[in-house]
Amino acid sequence: MAVALIAGGVPLEVDERFVRASGPGGQNVNKVATAVELRFDVNASPLIAVVKARLIELAGKRVTADGILLIDSREYRTQAENREAARARLINLIEQATRIPKPRTKTKPKRSAREKRLQSKKLRSDVKRTRGRIRV
Repeated sequence: MAVALIAGGVPLEVDERFVRASGPGGQNVNKVATAVELRFDVNASPLIAVVKARLIELAGKRVTADGILLIDSREYRTQAENREAARARLINLIEQATRIPKPRTKTKPKRSAREKRLQSKKLRSDVKRTRGRIRV
């Protein structure tokens, strides 16, 4: 079932499919399809190319080779709650992808820090050197 979802003012086309959840739950889990499988086509979405690339990178294994993002939610006992949870996770992922990461500035360790590190290595070396058999 195709649903229009709005994230950051951008309408998104999302497919939702309901499946039976696994695990404990008695008759409810065997009869009712409460788990939600949300499918979002990243390549066909109206997002800009940079955001699409970051979204694919952030999603990792959840993106298929065709560029479809799969989000699965089965943590609640009702369809409505699982649907909301899956949509919230998708929107959160898209919002993370829209944020531009701050570039890392290279720094060098201070002289005192280098000396402290070398001093601790020397102390550890001395401790290890004194271990072992005592030769007489």
